[in-house]
Amino acid sequence: MKKKTKRKLILFIIIGLCVLVDYCVRNNYNYQTEDSIDYTIYDDDLIPDNASLHLVEYSGYYLMFHEEWKLPLWVKYELTAKETDGNAVRDGKNFKQDRDLYVEQAANDDYRNSGWSRGHMAPAADFKWSEDAMQETFYFTNCCPQNQSLNAGQWNTLEEKVRGWANKFGSVQVVTGPLLFGNEYGSIGNSVLVPDAFFKAVMSDDQGIAFIMYNRAENDNMQKCAISIDMLESLSGIDLFKDLDNSREARLESSLDLKYWGL
Repeated sequence: MKKKTKRKLILFIIIGLCVLVDYCVRNNYNYQTEDSIDYTIYDDDLIPDNASLHLVEYSGYYLMFHEEWKLPLWVKYELTAKETDGNAVRDGKNFKQDRDLYVEQAANDDYRNSGWSRGHMAPAADFKWSEDAMQETFYFTNCCPQNQSLNAGQWNTLEEKVRGWANKFGSVQVVTGPLLFGNEYGSIGNSVLVPDAFFKAVMSDDQGIAFIMYNRAENDNMQKCAISIDMLESLSGIDLFKDLDNSREARLESSLDLKYWGL
């Protein structure tokens, strides 16, 4: 092979490798590829085939980030009784962008004077067991524009109940996210969508329950906000607990025993 041809071939290989590395960095947080994900942990139906969706793993939870909405599509984690207590505090922690995720995200300027609060989907208080884990709940990848009265009121009460259930039952699986129906509230700042409502699904070893609360100051009482996980999945289009075997999934997701949950 001539030297000139060899140089062209080497240059072509180098350019190709650079393009490949750049693509991997921009599209695979923590260098994960779809083939490397353990689907006994990451439910495949929670990973839609969409280029604007990015699976992000943190130390205490993981989420699917919707780049076009600039919101998490859902967040998921297990909360144990032991994890409901700890020394980590919110003081000094503020929302910021995740600089390790190379996609467009919301920023503080988007929320400033918007009339909407910065609402955690994975609540900071569920991660008191670790300063680092709590700090990671303050990324905008875990944030949605939320009515302040809802955020500090009924939604906060629901989050407290989840911690109580983790203590009572030993552990619970939690999936939380926004719902956009007609996008009634439009967007804030640089096209950050404002959800119409929020959902939270909770599952113990024996029962499942879900809640939908609209993004407004007043909602029905907790009992009236409760629905089965089956109904939530029909509304959201997401199979939230596909890692369960079919018979157990069908039983737990169809259940709605308010007395079991103390409601």
